[in-house]
Amino acid sequence: MTIEEVTTKKLINTFHQIPYRIYRSDKNWIPHIKQDIEKVFDPTKNKAHSNGKIIRWILFDSTQKPIGRIAAFVNFEQAKTDNQPTGGIGFFECINNKEAAKILINTAKNWLIGHNMEAMDGPINFGEKNMFWGLLVDNFTDPNSYGMNYNPPYYQQLFEDYGFKTYYQQFMFRRSVGVPPQQVFEDKSDRILADGNYSISDVKNLSLNEIADNFKTVYNSAWATHDGFKEMTTATSRKIMQNLKPIYDPSIMIFVFYKKKPIAFYINIPELNELFQYVNGNLNWLGKIKFLYHKIVHPPKTMVGIVFGIAKRFQGKGVDGAMIKWTHESLLKEKRYNQTVLTWIGDFNPKMLRIAKDLDAEVYRTYHTYRYLFDKNKPFERCPIIE
Repeated sequence: MTIEEVTTKKLINTFHQIPYRIYRSDKNWIPHIKQDIEKVFDPTKNKAHSNGKIIRWILFDSTQKPIGRIAAFVNFEQAKTDNQPTGGIGFFECINNKEAAKILINTAKNWLIGHNMEAMDGPINFGEKNMFWGLLVDNFTDPNSYGMNYNPPYYQQLFEDYGFKTYYQQFMFRRSVGVPPQQVFEDKSDRILADGNYSISDVKNLSLNEIADNFKTVYNSAWATHDGFKEMTTATSRKIMQNLKPIYDPSIMIFVFYKKKPIAFYINIPELNELFQYVNGNLNWLGKIKFLYHKIVHPPKTMVGIVFGIAKRFQGKGVDGAMIKWTHESLLKEKRYNQTVLTWIGDFNPKMLRIAKDLDAEVYRTYHTYRYLFDKNKPFERCPIIE
């Protein structure tokens, strides 16, 4: 077996073709959009390049047939603040062969050691956590959600046999739109809305910039106490909303206001893989036509909650209950979606896990984010719990 760095257009194309071999008999696999993957490697489209580096390789067998791939990356700015500088690996695909997996991971490991890293997490993304993050360890019978990793069951054994340990678990929840909120949310809603200073609405009457500015205001308050938090700028929030513009549905983006100032949000988007299943991983001109056609003819029936946040001052007051009840009633009126999927929640976030469970949402997918320590004498520690 030989391994080669991806440096040419031909090798980039091979990099994208490897999954089609791995999943050729798996009817539930929906390929990632290759343009989304290439954005990760493009310094002009991925801001992580300003403080980091990324590299990728392909593994070939003795007949020069591609049998695996992997990427490795570092964020130097983040590494400076870590007690244990940690790099990442991602975009891992491999045949069911322990030696092949070992060659791929060793190559990434040695590159990370050469960049002064002391550990590696994987499989993760060189960028935002809402994309390409974690290894699927249960439920291989449903099509994968947009941006979420999907892999054969044997990948778990490959990672754990190498020596990776679970740094944290990620849970995806699902619930039917027709199921009413529990009484606890009804009570919270009644209590909040009895105060005339509160109001709740979708974003049908807001401009994209207004949505972005409201989002930034809530985000900066809700996450200010989290480790590694960086205040979101107006430019960043507006770029996020511009990226969402082609696919967002204003009826499922919800804000709560107090005295007309935004204090909470529940941001949902349609499940894009219900459309991307028709484009075969390529959003070229033909893929875009297919996407737009099926968006009209087969609109998604699943919505995905991508982020839920409440300004620190208003946490614990029942705002979550009011927002959830309002959303439930609005969805029943719209009659467009039949189920909600919540984007992954880490086991380090007990507050959000409690909300999901109070909603009677079921865990329908579990992922692991693994960590591997280069120095075996160092104690392994799980991801800290968010208080």
